[in-house]
Amino acid sequence: MALYDLHGARALSDPVLVVALDGWVDAGLGADGAISSLLAAEATELVATFDGETLIDQRARRPVVHLVNGVNEGLTWPVIQVRAGADRAGRDLCYLVGPEPDFRWGPFTAAVVELARSLGVRLVVGLGAFPAPAPHTRPVRLAATAPAESAELIARVGVMQGAIEVPSGVWGALELAFGQADIPVVGLWARVPHYVAGMAFPAASAALVDGLAQIAGLTLDSSTLHTAADASLRQVDDLIARSAEHTDMVRKLERSLDDVEGNPLDVEGQLPTGDELADELERYLREQRGPGDSGGR
Repeated sequence: MALYDLHGARALSDPVLVVALDGWVDAGLGADGAISSLLAAEATELVATFDGETLIDQRARRPVVHLVNGVNEGLTWPVIQVRAGADRAGRDLCYLVGPEPDFRWGPFTAAVVELARSLGVRLVVGLGAFPAPAPHTRPVRLAATAPAESAELIARVGVMQGAIEVPSGVWGALELAFGQADIPVVGLWARVPHYVAGMAFPAASAALVDGLAQIAGLTLDSSTLHTAADASLRQVDDLIARSAEHTDMVRKLERSLDDVEGNPLDVEGQLPTGDELADELERYLREQRGPGDSGGR
């Protein structure tokens, strides 16, 4: 049985597929803010929907019931979908959005690759954000992940030095599947200061949109996100200034980066060690889990 239904969208020309699925690491709502901005920028049309009955645990991701004066007028179900749009220069874009599937990751990744092939996708870019020991007073740096087949794309964004093992989202499986299918793929990850990882941090979203534009050769407008980032940074400045301990922490983080020069996308030499990054990710994940949530599937 097919895992998705097509909806008769227009023909696309060498689209870029942007992946931003809910449910995995998204510190500072970096990916959420980026994809929301992208979808709001231009009109999109529905290309495909995936089988939620097969892929989604509806007790974990419950539908929303619409009640009017006690009358049940229907449910809105969680849905994984692909939508098509364009950048400001008219280049085609597709977006894979919705909840991360709870089940059947293997068939799901195979179905996404099949759909990407049929659409003629030229590049796949995943968006994400992780908490890191970085100061909010410096530009948000991006790091990249990719399978061996697309390793050259990592150097164009930023290299995470060393080895690290952390639990994976479905993006890890999609990266490998696209690599095996010889479709270029790269994950863009914004480094969000660990002390603001639990709040919206628009600077991370802006960095992701700018990074997507650069790596994919697209014309995208991130001005609204940058404006929101300026306001957010002023609020964080005010909060930090109220604590001598926090002010000292930020200054130490700044000093650790001040000797590094180069492109704002270039994070080589700036990232924490594998152990430090793993500690930050594990702490973040523990804080996101509710009581009784083991984090397993």
